Amino acid sequence: MDFDLSEEQRLLKESVDGLLGSSYDFEQRKKYMAEQGGWSKTVWNKLAEQGLLGLPFSEDDGGFGAGAVETMIVMEALGKALVVEPYLATVVIGGGFLRRGGSAGQKAAHIPSIIDGSKTLAFAQLEKNSRYDLGDVSSSAKKKSGGYVIDGEKFVVLNGESADTLIVTARTKGGQRDTGGIGVFLVPGNAKGVARKGYPTQDGLHAADITFTGVEVGADAAIGDPENALPLIERVVDDARSAICAEAVGIMDESLKTTVEYLKTRTQFGVPIGSFQTLQHRAADMFVALEQARSMSMFATMASDFDDAKERATAIAAAKVQVGKSGKFIGQQSIQLHGGIGMTMEVKIGHHFKRLTMIENTFGDTDYHLRRVTNSGGLM
Repeated sequence: MDFDLSEEQRLLKESVDGLLGSSYDFEQRKKYMAEQGGWSKTVWNKLAEQGLLGLPFSEDDGGFGAGAVETMIVMEALGKALVVEPYLATVVIGGGFLRRGGSAGQKAAHIPSIIDGSKTLAFAQLEKNSRYDLGDVSSSAKKKSGGYVIDGEKFVVLNGESADTLIVTARTKGGQRDTGGIGVFLVPGNAKGVARKGYPTQDGLHAADITFTGVEVGADAAIGDPENALPLIERVVDDARSAICAEAVGIMDESLKTTVEYLKTRTQFGVPIGSFQTLQHRAADMFVALEQARSMSMFATMASDFDDAKERATAIAAAKVQVGKSGKFIGQQSIQLHGGIGMTMEVKIGHHFKRLTMIENTFGDTDYHLRRVTNSGGLM
């Protein structure tokens, strides 16, 4: 099987690496985090100008018709630079719902604004006791005069503080954990009855807890079947899991390079500490963990196009397991090999580990996905 990038994909990689290499060093990132919403509108516009916000959308919708491999390339680059802009929330997840389940009218109303950078989205899914269960939904969407009234609370909504449009899961019928009766709705961020409490997360991104009180939306706000949207949610979340696996690989790659460079320059007893065989062995183990994660990330990228939902979910869960294990190992070793300075806010390596830790807990941690792989009978 050929894992080499095509000429167009290599050019994409060079383009995004070049853009972020010139405009996204660690000091600049601190300034972007201090801006309103926790990210830079200037950087976001640059991503739009280079066409990165339109990559996964079809040419009919104004995009470039790129696939999962192109998303993997972009997410790895975003990981290396520790980018805080809402690419995952807006393009991968929000755009994923529109691409895979949106009507022609919904696509026309939202996708052009995503592509030109004028609109960002957020996925409001997590509830107080739902943990990683996508089908655990107690927020309600009750029919009313040709539309719906949404009530409920959502927590840790990535980019929820500043998103123009919220994609909200809500129950149209059934009990809290029923697989049927779940809908997905487009809700304006400034709609009457929407209350948002924003805050920074440990990895430097921003999220929000959002309350919906009697929020009225039209029938055209529902994406897909309002009584059977769980398969759509699972498909889009699998896309997101694959994307954050690629982001984690980018972070791990940069962590290893930074750590090896530190071993070459930090001296002890009059010699670089990288000359100590024990530390060389640690760096070699980090490299092995990185390549294991990279291989599984590629596998998850391939699996995102599988037609069989169970096969796709199991493959991506297996990738999430390996990426979680590798991320924890590389993060811990990076901190250890940097010594005390690795624990400070002034050094980038600690921020790598923070983001890797948050990724490990996003849409299911390592233990959760290991159980999923085991219960499915393992990889075929």
